[in-house]
Amino acid sequence: MVLSASIIGFTTVFTIPLHVDKRFRYAQTFAIFNLWLLKHVCRLNYEIEGMDSLPDEGAVVLCKHQSTWETLMLQIELPSVRWVLKRELLKIPFFGWGLAIQQPIAIDRSSGRKAVTQLIEQGRVLLDNKYWVVVFPEGTRAKPGTENKYKLGGSILAVETGHPVVPVAHNAGEYWPRHSFLKWPGCIKVCVGPAIETSGKNAVEVNAEAHDWIEGKMKEISDPSRWNR
Repeated sequence: MVLSASIIGFTTVFTIPLHVDKRFRYAQTFAIFNLWLLKHVCRLNYEIEGMDSLPDEGAVVLCKHQSTWETLMLQIELPSVRWVLKRELLKIPFFGWGLAIQQPIAIDRSSGRKAVTQLIEQGRVLLDNKYWVVVFPEGTRAKPGTENKYKLGGSILAVETGHPVVPVAHNAGEYWPRHSFLKWPGCIKVCVGPAIETSGKNAVEVNAEAHDWIEGKMKEISDPSRWNR
């Protein structure tokens, strides 16, 4: 994984003259390759449900954050993904370079209202052009069986732009725990929820609806026997 991140991250720099969509497709090879390695080397595969209900327009994805794995899966399974991420990630050699030229929304989380304004301004352009903006509302990875407070940023973006929210739940942390070198064999379950319409709702209401769906689904797909690996 480190080797492929270095090679693909570095060579992605040479795709700068191309349209951003072509840059993204090239950078996707990192996710495709590593998901293939996980399947054939670590015997870790996944199954996904709910893809038949995806909206045809741009949407804000609010996804459970447990592992590194979902950052690979989302860019393969969802259409035209763009990321909301902390600006510090762009400073990582090779990996950060590859991220930077895919035009993510890189925010300074310590800047408060300014970060929210940036999120809305840049997110609106992406959503109106049918890109999907991925937000991890918990901000950081949560240990299986736990949750961090759901922040409002993604829901504010959806409400302000009038685009729907698509909630995503998964149990990847039970197989690839945060801060862990080890990957456990098995089959990760991914559940994509029905789109949450934002018309006539405020960000708090949308966030609560997404939270309840995600955490409710987590109770269905989680296995406590795998929480402390």
